Amino acid sequence: MAANDYYNQKPLPDPTYQPTGYSGGGGYSGGGYSGGGQPASSAYSTYSAPPPSYRTQPTPVNNHRPSPFETPFDDHVYPASTHQTPSSSQNKLSQQDSDYQRLSRVPSEDMAYQGRTDDIPLEPQGPNRPIKDAEMQDHVYEAPQRKKSRKPRVRFGELGMLGSNQKRIPWVVYIFTIIQVAVFIGEIVKNSIATGSPIMTQPQFNPMIGPSPYILINMGARFVPCMHNTKGVQDSTIVIHWPCPNTTTLDPNSPSQHCTLSELCGFGGVPEPFYNSTATADQKPEPNQWFRFIIPMFLHAGLIHIGFNLLLQLTMGRDMEKSIGSVRFFLVYISSGIFGFVMGGNFAATGISSTGASGSLFGVIALTLLDLLYSWKDRVNPIKDLLLIFLDIIISFVLGLLPGLDNFSHIGGFLMGLALGICVLHSPNSLRRRIGEDTPYAQVNTGFAESGTPPSFFKNPVGFFKGRKPLWWAWWLIRAGALILVFVVFILLLNNFYIYHNTCDWCKYLSCLPVNNWCETGNLQITANQSSKRDLFSKL
Repeated sequence: MAANDYYNQKPLPDPTYQPTGYSGGGGYSGGGYSGGGQPASSAYSTYSAPPPSYRTQPTPVNNHRPSPFETPFDDHVYPASTHQTPSSSQNKLSQQDSDYQRLSRVPSEDMAYQGRTDDIPLEPQGPNRPIKDAEMQDHVYEAPQRKKSRKPRVRFGELGMLGSNQKRIPWVVYIFTIIQVAVFIGEIVKNSIATGSPIMTQPQFNPMIGPSPYILINMGARFVPCMHNTKGVQDSTIVIHWPCPNTTTLDPNSPSQHCTLSELCGFGGVPEPFYNSTATADQKPEPNQWFRFIIPMFLHAGLIHIGFNLLLQLTMGRDMEKSIGSVRFFLVYISSGIFGFVMGGNFAATGISSTGASGSLFGVIALTLLDLLYSWKDRVNPIKDLLLIFLDIIISFVLGLLPGLDNFSHIGGFLMGLALGICVLHSPNSLRRRIGEDTPYAQVNTGFAESGTPPSFFKNPVGFFKGRKPLWWAWWLIRAGALILVFVVFILLLNNFYIYHNTCDWCKYLSCLPVNNWCETGNLQITANQSSKRDLFSKL
């Protein structure tokens, strides 16, 4: 076909039509051409009638005509000016494939399908069509789906207070642990020098695998006769001989059983009782080693004692300090320990040498209980967590009922931890969500917790209270009430310890079981010739 026929828009001959008069000389006998290239008019007249159609339906007109200078295999079938997508590219390929099929010289392919070739569903089309060709996926990117972030539910052993996920270095736990281990090593060394054995084996074995109680008294354990006037000691009219720190016998005639109260207490001694007819229980000056409310937190009765305490301190205590900060943790730890020893000094047996950080750790347990209550709705199984915490508390209190143990230090530390925890911890999660406050725990000595939050109370006391909601004020009234209550109780206990010396007849059953005279264990037994202490093992 000549090029001008294409540009003059002349119709192309039907490629599916093949005349019967075909000559092998290269001409059509009925097609208008002879073997020599001249028109064969006689042959054409024999086919004056239109040839029979091979199609049962008319062939649709295709407006897209291929150029005579192009082939279906050319590489520019996609317009360069249009943006290609997988769907548009597939449509173009289908159209090109249809054009190629119409240019085919095989009649059977045309007769195989009588409809539009563009309608042949060669592959699934549409947005759900899988793209198999890697080249078809070029420059096609799907926008990443953003998942809504949701805070995971809090499990047992995890802290759930809002803002408690801050990871800080637990300096207080690490420093106190180092001090307690160093002091315990000092106890072992001193007991070895004084008695010839690193642990107490004579006159009886220390079940906690540690030094003798007299060594602990000499190193600062809470021992009431070294702290204030004691009934039966200051008003005694006969000389009382006290066990020496290096004693290994119960023989009253042994020289190691003839020490003064000052030699037993150490730290420069205490005023000695008069031991005459003028002696009274209100002797002045009186013993006043008040620091025995603090030092015992760093002393321990034995290896088992310090092992259990450090296990709890380096797990629960460390996690709590990481969450609430070192300043808050220090306040609760020290206050709970002191309050526990003050309560024990008022109600425990007067002959017990009380040591250990159990009161402080019970304050940490109280913080954990508050954390559970504050994040109740955020936990996976709050009832189960509450039962487990109660089980730990009950077991610890029951162990405190054994002979020689000061359960009042446990109780006092737990109560102080609850009261002080309400003051220093954040509000409950549900309340903080209602007032729109979810800032993390900030260091107490910093100006702002983070940008946009109220200033610190210590930096700007007036600005700290501006713009607060009524619920915030209500919770702060509860905090103030808890702080005032625990402070008043602390003052009353100190006054009773140093001034009134009032006792509680039934309170002793909080620290002992009324079997086999357990409740009498640890009390000073004064006779006409000597003073003996029975079971002065105190393990907190």
